Amino acid sequence: MAKTKTEKTRRPALPYRRIVVKFGTSLLTAGANQLSEERMADLVTQVARLHQQGVGLVIVSSGAIAAGRHKLGLTEKLKSIPYKQVLASVGQGRLMNVYERLFAPHNITVAQALLTRADLSERAGYLNARNTLLALLDFKVVCIVNENDVVAVDELHEARFGDNDNLSAMVANLIDADLLLILSDIAGLYTADPHRHPEARLISQVERITPEIEGLVTGTAGNLGTGGMITKIEAARLAAACGITTVIADGQEPDVIVRVGKGEAIGTRFRPTSTKLESRQRWMLSGLSTRGKLVIDAGAALALKKQNRSLLAAGIIGVEGDFERGDIVNIHDPEGNPLGCGITNYSLADTIAIKGAHSKKITTLLGYDYGSEVVHRNNLVVL
Repeated sequence: MAKTKTEKTRRPALPYRRIVVKFGTSLLTAGANQLSEERMADLVTQVARLHQQGVGLVIVSSGAIAAGRHKLGLTEKLKSIPYKQVLASVGQGRLMNVYERLFAPHNITVAQALLTRADLSERAGYLNARNTLLALLDFKVVCIVNENDVVAVDELHEARFGDNDNLSAMVANLIDADLLLILSDIAGLYTADPHRHPEARLISQVERITPEIEGLVTGTAGNLGTGGMITKIEAARLAAACGITTVIADGQEPDVIVRVGKGEAIGTRFRPTSTKLESRQRWMLSGLSTRGKLVIDAGAALALKKQNRSLLAAGIIGVEGDFERGDIVNIHDPEGNPLGCGITNYSLADTIAIKGAHSKKITTLLGYDYGSEVVHRNNLVVL
């Protein structure tokens, strides 16, 4: 029987409806000291092909500092903070101008968003950024996101994402993406450093980021970038905890964005470790507002993971950080493995005073109490 016109033109369903793609500096410069418009045009064309099939895409793009360095005619790297800010300020306009020109033939409107950790650390800022990015997706606009290097400086460590790998995971978290695709000049995670060990094998899939997986990375970065494989693993961990698949792949691979977007196995795929979380839980897991760390014993870890229980003082064996009542703290098991995070009912000083104690003794130890739970189950996210 002959196919109808509708059947002939119907496209197969794609596995991802919303994708965040991260472009590293070394990829955008093709290894040179300036932006490679030829390379960028190829990447933009791939994004446009998925966009035309109804996929919502956000780009997290490095390259502003490299663009600024070339624009000012500088050949050496300037490491001081003010110079980096100058380079970012000069280069960001140049970077956006290139994207604007390259997307125009595809009839795609682009937007710009410059973010810092401080913008997202408060719940209101997080929601404002989320709402803006989601609205841009509704309008079929491709937003180009970068860290606001002009105001986010190294001395204010809590105000920086530190690299665009972690920023890309945060953006994927913000917009409830299905896929985070991190593209650089390396094909993925290897069993050893492929630059020094020719026998190293590419790991095609990671079910869970274990200490063994972390031990494989060196953290070395390219000459122009700030991130290394360590930051990519950190990004994959956050994405996985939020129910998002991450793929780390070589951006030079032909049609890599389209092929991964269609579900082809390229690079290293990190599988989600949870189902999709609601917005408040994703914000808590992001780490943007984390102020401390609680280490709990094996019994408490079991109660949290298997029995859906709250965290009581009796199960706490270690306390770190500088937090107040109502702050978010990370929770780790005795071996140091992350279990999740939660909003604490007690400050650092109070928690130190009551750790290991039975809940009935809290009032005696402190002279007051805010309940028997240090972290109530309703304010707890378990990985």
